[in-house]
Amino acid sequence: MPKLNKEIIKFLRKRNNMTQRDFAKAVNCSFALIALVEVGKRRITDNLEAKIKQTFDLDDKKISSIATLVDEISKGVPPFI
Repeated sequence: MPKLNKEIIKFLRKRNNMTQRDFAKAVNCSFALIALVEVGKRRITDNLEAKIKQTFDLDDKKISSIATLVDEISKGVPPFI
């Protein structure tokens, strides 16, 4: 089962044209938590992951697709979106 990571969270946030504050409000957590997760200083708890999955209607297949896309972008391959 694919897990969310900081790159996927940042991708979701930017893809939805959200600030960290907007994203935090949407998933009902603190802005500080999202900021710390994105820089790798806090881990993604099961609770946070569940909230994000529910808010953005994500299943394992969608998370895998996003993970692949994020990986390709990090290699400098232009995305086809």
